[in-house]
Amino acid sequence: MPLVPQPAGRRARNKQEKLERITQAASELFARYGVDEVTTQQIAEAADIGTGTLFLYARTKGELLLLVQNIHYAQALERGVQAAAATTKTLDGLMALLEPIVECNRVHTDNGRTYLREMVFGDPSEPRHGEALEIVAQTQQAMTGLLCEREKLDERAAATLAQVVSSIMFLSMAASANAPAAVGEILQGIRAQVEAILPG
Repeated sequence: MPLVPQPAGRRARNKQEKLERITQAASELFARYGVDEVTTQQIAEAADIGTGTLFLYARTKGELLLLVQNIHYAQALERGVQAAAATTKTLDGLMALLEPIVECNRVHTDNGRTYLREMVFGDPSEPRHGEALEIVAQTQQAMTGLLCEREKLDERAAATLAQVVSSIMFLSMAASANAPAAVGEILQGIRAQVEAILPG
């Protein structure tokens, strides 16, 4: 007899509901004011919880930003994978994959650059940090698959090239010189660099 899934207990439901409220409050406040101008106290008040409760879900403002941005980046990657599938050329496919991620990063430039800093220098034992790195790994896996299929590279060579392309994208988004740059300018720079390193 198959097991029937049991509904989540009240405690689990309450925990999930609080997490959703925190995520929503942080997302709205960060989008409106920028991560540097928002306090954890403001987020707690907007989520209708105590500051102590907030710290059970995220110990720092940086972790709260990871919580919010990870959701947006995962959605951007999903859109990129779908867009890449509709292309035929390798370079077009890679750029279709990366474009939604760059757009996501530039919705609020300071938030996007802070997110990248938290991802690179944040506490690796923190689960939101792990989630961010998993999105990076999934992005590189998508590029690896595309390179294997279209350039007929072996998986090791494709994975190495995907890491280089990923580095180009992240450096282009994080560079101080690019802080005032529009999405199109950043994408143009990424495209030129990726084109230069593609086989053939």
